[in-house]
Amino acid sequence: MFDEILGLPLHPLVTHAAVVFSPLLAVLSAAYALIPRFRPRLDWAVALLAVAAPVTVFVAKESGEAFKTRLFQDQTPEPVATHESFANPLLIASIALGVLALVLVYAANRSTRQSAMIVGALTVVAAAVVGYYVFRAGHSGATAVWGG
Repeated sequence: MFDEILGLPLHPLVTHAAVVFSPLLAVLSAAYALIPRFRPRLDWAVALLAVAAPVTVFVAKESGEAFKTRLFQDQTPEPVATHESFANPLLIASIALGVLALVLVYAANRSTRQSAMIVGALTVVAAAVVGYYVFRAGHSGATAVWGG
């Protein structure tokens, strides 16, 4: 299911969505947490990205496993293994950020200021973690393909 789309390997195609949506979610959710006056303008964008980013990371992870199996049945080269090692942490971090961003949008609109501040602080930390892992996964994937 996650191997090909229209005869092309799915992983290189969907990876671009994950590399765009994940940092965008990190930046917008951090801005939502830190700059309250932007909240009315960012509600829907943060909520949509909170769903889209983890989904694209999940599809990128699964398609990467299918792609690796197709290219390297038994032996995984070291650069590919390094790239693969960032998949699960990035998926977990993006799911956590997505959940926190949704809770933050809800808390900012419905809860007390104190609960929004706590969730906001956690969201900023999760955004930093997602930024770190998306950078590491992207860089190691580019290194695996292009060398360096």
